[in-house]
Amino acid sequence: MILLRHTNTQLSILLVILFIAFSLGIDRFFSIESAWSMAIQVSGLGILSLAMMITLLKGGINLSLIATTNLCSLTMAYMINLLTPGAEGLALIGGILVALACGAFVAAFIGALNGYIIAYLNVSPILATLGTMTLVKGIAVGLTAGNVLSGFPEAITYIGNGAVLGIPFSLFVFVGCAIPLAIWLSRTPTGMFIYMIGSNEKATRYSGIDTKWVIFKVYLLSSMLAWIGAIVLMGWLNSARADYSESYLLITILAAVLGGIDPFGGSGKVAGLVLALAILQFISSAFNLLGFSPFLTLAIWGVILLAAAALAIKTRSLQQN
Repeated sequence: MILLRHTNTQLSILLVILFIAFSLGIDRFFSIESAWSMAIQVSGLGILSLAMMITLLKGGINLSLIATTNLCSLTMAYMINLLTPGAEGLALIGGILVALACGAFVAAFIGALNGYIIAYLNVSPILATLGTMTLVKGIAVGLTAGNVLSGFPEAITYIGNGAVLGIPFSLFVFVGCAIPLAIWLSRTPTGMFIYMIGSNEKATRYSGIDTKWVIFKVYLLSSMLAWIGAIVLMGWLNSARADYSESYLLITILAAVLGGIDPFGGSGKVAGLVLALAILQFISSAFNLLGFSPFLTLAIWGVILLAAAALAIKTRSLQQN
């Protein structure tokens, strides 16, 4: 716990330093438009990072996260385009709710599939979610031929682009996911079991805890968060496609590891993840304003991920010794 507080303090200091440096050194960085853009971008990414975080906490990973998000988006987009054209009032609301429910069903099915394969068939999380990722993306591309589905009702686009009191609505959605998840992880038995499984799954199982059921719920929850992220992203982009936001997979892992989540499981807090997301968003926005190539930015993310993972390994080694 002391180590986590120390990590959050370091991240907070780094965040302040970056904010001051970028604000002084880059025109338009400290502006309403820039702040709005950063808030919207970090919202969808933040929800997906939460989904990745909980699988890392238990010592696993979810490589099918973005594929799940895209398939949920496509499912909801298809149903919206099928049910809502020309609809008004209750018919419009009903069509949207049915579409969202279909997306939730897809997410729950993928999460249950991942959870069952990993928990009850004892398949490695990397192999299981890599297989699911390939399956899900193949289905998405096959059904749509890689085409874009777009043109959603205002109620959907408002989720990704609307505002409440001048604050992006999507940011409220992110906070509405982050706070309950933080409380759930730290204040409930299941949350504590996740940390215990991440630290030592065998010992946790021998203590009488149904580790398989807990792991199953972890992957189910991860997919349901992917569904919420899909709603935010499709509202922001006003479109859905099988290959959207693929770079987010790397960034969700990077944000989690940079935020102090042990990639081997057992430790980490939502607060650290939020700080890491803010740092990464500051850097991304600064690079964009400076005209850096997106590919160079991805390469830098890779370097940061390797450095953060190496530091996590060294920290765990020191703790064990």
